[in-house]
Amino acid sequence: MDSTETPAHDAVDAITDQWAAVRPDLDTVPMAVFGRVYRLAAAMRGRVDKAYSPYGMALGEFDVLATLRRSGEPYTLSPRELTATLMITTGGMTGRLDKLEKAGLLSRSPDPNDRRGLRVTLSERGRELVDQAVGAGLAQQREALEAALTPEEAEQLAGLLRKLLATTVV
Repeated sequence: MDSTETPAHDAVDAITDQWAAVRPDLDTVPMAVFGRVYRLAAAMRGRVDKAYSPYGMALGEFDVLATLRRSGEPYTLSPRELTATLMITTGGMTGRLDKLEKAGLLSRSPDPNDRRGLRVTLSERGRELVDQAVGAGLAQQREALEAALTPEEAEQLAGLLRKLLATTVV
């Protein structure tokens, strides 16, 4: 299928058709939109995870390294800043940091401004690795977009999703 074709029917259509048959009073457009968003997210998570695998990391570890990398030099954040950005629990963050520190991809050190706090710093090796991995993940995402959408459609979809996200995230 090229980027100008739309599939005639998919698994989400089958679900909404079933609901229409038993509950014709329901408007299933929201189910159709979010059902596809959920399925797309799951499918892309798998593809991106495979892209990160050669670099010895999964999506969770990539997220930590990428957050440090995007923060700019000196690529240092507190565990609290990382946790807030990645929306995971402190326990989940500790496990990721332990694994990444053991691999030499980041280091933890005392916060000079808070004796109870820590700073997490991306190592040079971690920076090089995440720079390679981000390209691999983006290639998977670009491939998926280009297989289905024109560049204009991809921009339009990004804008529509931004608009939807802005009104649903608290």
